Amino acid sequence: MAPSTRPFRMVTARRLARAATIALLLGMVPLLGGTSAASAAPPSRCSDDPTARLGTVPAPENVLGFPLGAGQERVVTNDEVRAYLGAVDRASNRVVTGVMTTSVLGQPLPYAVVSNERHVRPAALREIADDVRDLRDPRRTSARTAARTAKDSPAIVWVTANVHGGEKSGADAALKTLYELAAGLSCAVAQRNDNLVTIIVPTQNPDGRDATRRQNEFGFDLNRDWFARTQQETDGKLELLRRYPPQVFIDAHEMGGRQYFFPPNADPIHHEIAGEAVDWINRIGEANKSGFGFNGACDETVTTECYFNYDTYDMFFMGYGDTVPTTGFGAAGMTYEKGSASAVADRVQQQFHTQWSTLGWAAANKREVLDGYFDIWTDALAQGRAGTLEPNEVVQPTNEVQFPVPDLTIRSYFLLPDRQLADVRQLVERLRRMDVEVYEVQKATRVPTARVFGGRSATNVTVPKGAYWIPMDQPQKHWIQAVMGEDPYVPFPYFYDVSSWSNPLLMGINTIYTGDTVRPRADLVRKVSGGRTGAAWPWGSYTYPLDSAAAAEFTFNLLGRGVPLVRDLTTSTVAIPAAKVSRAVDGLAESLGVSLTPGGRPSGTRLDLPDVGLFQGTGISTTSGSHGEARYVLGKRWGLDLKPVTTADINDNTEAFTGRTVLLVPDGSSATGGLTAAGQANLRDWIGQGHTYLGLRNEGTRVARAAGLTSTTEKTKPADYLVIGSHLRVDVDQDSPVALGRPAEDFEFNNSDPILTPSTTGTNVLTYPTGDTFWANGFTVGAETLKGTAAVVDEPTGAGRAVLFAFNPLFRAYNENGLHLVANALLYPTNPPGARRTPGTDPARASAAASPVTLDLGGGWRPITIQVAAGDLPRTRAIVERFTTDARTSAKNGSAYVVIPNPQGLQADEHPFARDLVRALREARVPLQSVVS
Repeated sequence: MAPSTRPFRMVTARRLARAATIALLLGMVPLLGGTSAASAAPPSRCSDDPTARLGTVPAPENVLGFPLGAGQERVVTNDEVRAYLGAVDRASNRVVTGVMTTSVLGQPLPYAVVSNERHVRPAALREIADDVRDLRDPRRTSARTAARTAKDSPAIVWVTANVHGGEKSGADAALKTLYELAAGLSCAVAQRNDNLVTIIVPTQNPDGRDATRRQNEFGFDLNRDWFARTQQETDGKLELLRRYPPQVFIDAHEMGGRQYFFPPNADPIHHEIAGEAVDWINRIGEANKSGFGFNGACDETVTTECYFNYDTYDMFFMGYGDTVPTTGFGAAGMTYEKGSASAVADRVQQQFHTQWSTLGWAAANKREVLDGYFDIWTDALAQGRAGTLEPNEVVQPTNEVQFPVPDLTIRSYFLLPDRQLADVRQLVERLRRMDVEVYEVQKATRVPTARVFGGRSATNVTVPKGAYWIPMDQPQKHWIQAVMGEDPYVPFPYFYDVSSWSNPLLMGINTIYTGDTVRPRADLVRKVSGGRTGAAWPWGSYTYPLDSAAAAEFTFNLLGRGVPLVRDLTTSTVAIPAAKVSRAVDGLAESLGVSLTPGGRPSGTRLDLPDVGLFQGTGISTTSGSHGEARYVLGKRWGLDLKPVTTADINDNTEAFTGRTVLLVPDGSSATGGLTAAGQANLRDWIGQGHTYLGLRNEGTRVARAAGLTSTTEKTKPADYLVIGSHLRVDVDQDSPVALGRPAEDFEFNNSDPILTPSTTGTNVLTYPTGDTFWANGFTVGAETLKGTAAVVDEPTGAGRAVLFAFNPLFRAYNENGLHLVANALLYPTNPPGARRTPGTDPARASAAASPVTLDLGGGWRPITIQVAAGDLPRTRAIVERFTTDARTSAKNGSAYVVIPNPQGLQADEHPFARDLVRALREARVPLQSVVS
């Protein structure tokens, strides 16, 4: 079948009128009438009375003591969520429940499956899920079989909520939706249950719900964790999604104010999202308009309890609860955002209206959706076979594509096994767990023309045995390109999150891609490789390269078990006494993709388990950002016993500080960490005794500078400087212990991080190239400012050192090459050659400490930056001043830049006025050249 060439906007325009007509005919209100759109089984008997319900299914007020929606005065607790799900399950033969996973604190994340009583029988439910999964692979499903499935089987719709713990109303509405589906006797309910299997997940973040906190217990934003699935809440959800692949996926949120957002989305939309899904999203939006009620659409006079579209919420970054269901599962991913300033009753009722209207649209269009669902995967196969990438499109009527997808042909990716092999295998597993087919090359093969990650090309590349081949000629072509692509090719410069997440670049692994038709001799990977590759002598050892984040995790876990390890400081190879490699150790190595090679007697420098203090003093948030990331990576995954260290501990030189061998200072908002002159002297003396200071990003580097531990200073960022979560090439000083196991050229992730001048008193471990090897992906403006600056420095003091990262190497726990560098810093050898420096404050360091402190405009995230034409600056400034008087303006090369400080590091949907400001500028018809929020 030829690839689909239907542009998004043509599909939308062609069907918009029909969608509105359907919505009006069906009356998309909380309970609507009508008959089943399509079902092989006879329609359920139903009532014309929209209020008719089974008396045997308990209403919310009978279990909770209060109604949901109208008349509700408080939100539901986690215990009440679970109690109500259980009560409905026990009372209704339309409902089955389960637990998809547990939270960090051990709370269950329950779900309910609801449909008609025929569908939810175990055998029938398995058959429905199997049939829908078969639609995702046209190689094993004929068009005739697909058509029969579309006619006979229900579609699968997910209703999820509360991924941000403090955004609670969607969960309450989901319980109301469950009740109506489980108890309702109306034809509107029958239509939904006959044509749909609805998966309801009331809360995705119970720990955050209890704490009324956006993040989970480790401080992770679970709505940025989807592709990496580092958190157990995300991982369990994705496994359930694989079991019940959705055609429509609702993700219910809250935002500031008293309005409501539902799609059509804001630009940008990722180019690999299928046109069918965008079409469904926009048509569901039309249904929601008809069913919303309250004050209808927002305008100049209607500003509360109303809805808006085409604003703020994009579909670009592959970490969201709409982009991943859409790109990875072919669903219509629907983000719903309700203003949190509204009364509880209004918040819950509006969330219910959109959930109910969405289910009504999906039921009415079930057959068409399942037909189109099969087309998505058929088209993906054809595109992958031809090596065709989807073009960039925009959906907002006033926008135009500024950056088209280049004319590239991509038929294959190859992950090369020459280095970072354990991380290569972790990426293979990440892909396989999203149903991507990966093959291990069994015989070397030649690739005539290839592109090498980092903007280079090569000819006649030999791909060796042991490499991993990812052909695009498979159903998951869209997902492969979305997470593997060297660049995401943003169509329009509006950024709600980051502008790059290329998995090979995040891991720093050697990767090529090609448009050539190649068919290497290769075997399908069915499980992760790793563990013992042979038998060692009892007096011998097993060795592995400590050159990856996965190998680092393995190392710390072994040290935590008391296994003696030595490391060759030239090759970065670690040796384990053969007698210590138990079945459990071998199994751990296998799970992490670490190969254990038989060797001779162990020799090298002993590795010791670091005793890490985690700074939680002045300026540090302990519920988000790199403090939480450190607790997760170093604490949970690496098994280190992190001990809290406060500002007072350092100032007073207490045992809580002096008893540690490493002090990790996360990113934060203070330039001094609250340290007094005595505290700074204590810190210098402690390092001089042979200990390690590890400082991350803003606060981590600034506290070190204020204490006289570094000669680096911060460069001022130019007016037009924009580096928005992008990858850049860095040069690596391979003689540094911090860089052990890294290649001579690597990649690091930069999210408007501080720009550090090179150290004159230490080692510049990572630096941005000065010549034509400088390279950046994603969206950057003025990135050349980084040329020659330092990304990581190693500053010795006495027998110890301060290792400073200009960026956050723990960012979202998916920056694996950064994680490996952190591991190296934690395992820094005692007194390496040339590392010692006389204690005391060096003049260059004293000068750096006295330099002006750079204002922290972005907190742990980044400031809001709006770019307009220089001639539009006066009216832009006038509008901005309605919201804040703190904005900074400048002009360069015909453009003006308005920078609004964001010292708390808030995301756009958390910010008190960012969304309203951008909308006000658009309503005033100020042409926006770029927006970074």
